[in-house]
Amino acid sequence: MLSGCTTALATNRKIIHVDCDCFYAAIEMRDDPSLAGRPLAVGGTADRRGVIATCNYEARAYGVRSAMASGHAQKLCPDLLIVRPRMDVYKAVSREIHGIFRDYTDQIEPLSLDEAFLDVTDSQHFAGSATRIAQDIRRRVSSELHITVSAGVAPNKFLAKIASDWKKPNGLFVITPDQVDDFVADLAVAKLHGVGKVTAAKLARLGIQTCSELREWDKLRLIREFGSFGERLWSLARGIDERAVQTDSRRQSVSVENTYNQDLPDLAACLEQLPDLLQELDRRMARLDNSYRPDKPFVKIKFHDFTQTTLEQAGARRDLDSYKLLMSAAFARGNKAVRLLGVGVRLHDLRGRHEQLELFER
Repeated sequence: MLSGCTTALATNRKIIHVDCDCFYAAIEMRDDPSLAGRPLAVGGTADRRGVIATCNYEARAYGVRSAMASGHAQKLCPDLLIVRPRMDVYKAVSREIHGIFRDYTDQIEPLSLDEAFLDVTDSQHFAGSATRIAQDIRRRVSSELHITVSAGVAPNKFLAKIASDWKKPNGLFVITPDQVDDFVADLAVAKLHGVGKVTAAKLARLGIQTCSELREWDKLRLIREFGSFGERLWSLARGIDERAVQTDSRRQSVSVENTYNQDLPDLAACLEQLPDLLQELDRRMARLDNSYRPDKPFVKIKFHDFTQTTLEQAGARRDLDSYKLLMSAAFARGNKAVRLLGVGVRLHDLRGRHEQLELFER
């Protein structure tokens, strides 16, 4: 076993990652059994330039995926039924799932409505068996809420999240401490936490496809190639991830966005939309409690070809003119027709604690 793995195992943590299977679609099929067995998606309609939020496995067989334009999804699957989201229902079910989690531990880090990390290291349930806790959570969600969840059990967050995806849907996969080294050695580097398409392509150009190949590079060499992320790569290739389960669900930003029925052809058309967007942003800001202080304003633009950019500026004011300057600079990065605009503001948590949530609320 390579040096460094002992560090990962010495913590002896027990982490569970729970991920609902096609959550929104599962609830729609649960509430209307006639939808089961046919290709189904939840999202905006094609005639209003909508986007797929999630879809069931029948739709995925046709290549339909989340974040795909609804029009494109229906070209791939002409029989696809798209239903509008019922966010209040999904949030209520999510609260029920989290109520089940709290019966086993209060160390819960929600990642979204349909997935979360649980640290059950100190849980006394089932004699401290994380595997049996995960099994019981899955059983209870199925019997009480009539949807399925997949779960992964591992000594850290990075591996628990990979494990939950290993036997989807409706599966459980466990990586014990003594299995970490062999499991990670065969793992594709594209699966590593924080490795996106750009980093994966660079690793491939360097002849690195698996973690065993990544382990052949020393830490300094990786830092020279990838900056500070090189040290993270060195650790992940050895199964090391010391991130704690974060239990405080504090906001990092508040924002509003809009997808337009017709592309906005130029910058002038984009700037015309700013007053309405900022008015809605002000309404959302007014609902925050006084434990937050507004910080950097930012804008988001998604162009007609689905490329997108986000731009923020420290020290800028949150008035119309400042957002116009940000929007103009962001538009110049693409200089083409726009399908979506977003505006927002980063938040400074006066309690000094943060949790990363979705950048844009729907």
